Amino acid sequence: MKMKGKAHCYGENINTDLILPGSNLNISDPKELGKHCMEDFDKDFRNRVKPGDVIVARKNYGCGSSREHAPVAIKANGISCIIAASFGRIFYRNSINIALPLIECSELAEITEQGDEIEVDLAEGVVSNLTKGKTYNFPRYSETMTNIISAGGLIEYTRKTM
Repeated sequence: MKMKGKAHCYGENINTDLILPGSNLNISDPKELGKHCMEDFDKDFRNRVKPGDVIVARKNYGCGSSREHAPVAIKANGISCIIAASFGRIFYRNSINIALPLIECSELAEITEQGDEIEVDLAEGVVSNLTKGKTYNFPRYSETMTNIISAGGLIEYTRKTM
C-alpha cells in the first residue's frame, strides 16, 4: 500500500484531548467528529488538509486517554497515515483497529516541515520526504496488522475471517 501527500507537522506530546476535545465524545458519526479535529490548537487544520495528506509529529503523539474518537476524527479528514518519533500505545492500537496506519520514524519527523511532500510504502517499509530528498526505512507491520489495515479495520478483518 502506497500513500503520498503533504505533511501537517506537530510537536511532542500531542494528546487525544488536543486531537479531539472531550466535549465531542457524544458524537458517533465520523464525519461529524472530523469537524472538531484539532479545533482547540490548530483551527485551520480542516481547511488545509486534503485527502491523502500525512500528519508528521515528534514523540508521544496520541498520548492520553484511550478514546478511539481521536483517530476516527483524523481519518475522517482524509489523513492517510501518521508518522511520528513515537506514539501513545493505546492510540497506536486504536488507529490500527480503524485502518489508520502509524509509522514510527524519528529521522523523518526531525527533518519534515509543514507542507513537505511525503511518500509512504507500507509493504516495503520505506518512507520518503520527497521535498528534502530523504528516504528512511521503518519496521514493517506483522502479517496480521497488514491484513487488518487492508481489510479496512479490525471489525471488517474479523468479519472476513469468521
